[in-house]
Amino acid sequence: MKRKIKRISLFLLFLFIATLAYYFYPEDNLPENSVINKIVVEKSKRQMFVYQDDVLLKTYKISLGFNPVGDKKEEGDGRTPEGNYIINDKNSNSTCYKNLGISYPNDTDIAESKKLGVNPGGNIKIHGLLNGNGFWGKFHRWFDWTQGCIGVTNQEIDEIYSHTPIGTVIQIKP
Repeated sequence: MKRKIKRISLFLLFLFIATLAYYFYPEDNLPENSVINKIVVEKSKRQMFVYQDDVLLKTYKISLGFNPVGDKKEEGDGRTPEGNYIINDKNSNSTCYKNLGISYPNDTDIAESKKLGVNPGGNIKIHGLLNGNGFWGKFHRWFDWTQGCIGVTNQEIDEIYSHTPIGTVIQIKP
C-alpha cells in the first residue's frame, strides 16, 4: 500500500513540475521591426501563422469557438468563421484584454445566412483572455472557449497587436 502511495505521489509531483514548466517555458518573440501583413489560421490544427511578405514569422497555438467544427452560420452558434477577411479594427480596451477585429461577415457569409434565414452574427476578433483571467495564460489553449473568436494569451495579443496594421489579410481555414 505504501509503495502505491509513493508511486502516486511521485507521479503527481512529476505532473506538477511538468505543468509549471509548460506554463513558464518562454516562447520566441517576433522580430523587433516586423510587420505582419498576412495571417493564416488552420482551425483543425489550432494554429495561427503570421507572415511578413510571405515569410513565416511565428506560429501561435490558439483556442477557437466552443463549437469549433464547421463554418460559422449564425450568431450564437459558437463556431469560428472560415474564409478570407481583413483585420478591420484594433481595440486596446475590450472585455478580452486587447483585440483585433476581423471583417466577418463578408458578402459571402451574408448571402449564405440570408438563404438560411438567420443572422450571421459578427464581432469576431483575435483576442487575449477575458479581463481578470490573464492568469490562465497558456492553459487557455487546452479548451475551445470563445464565442467564435480566436483566442491567444495576453502576451501574444500584445505582440500581434503591435505588429499588425489594419488592412492585414487573414485567411481562416477549416
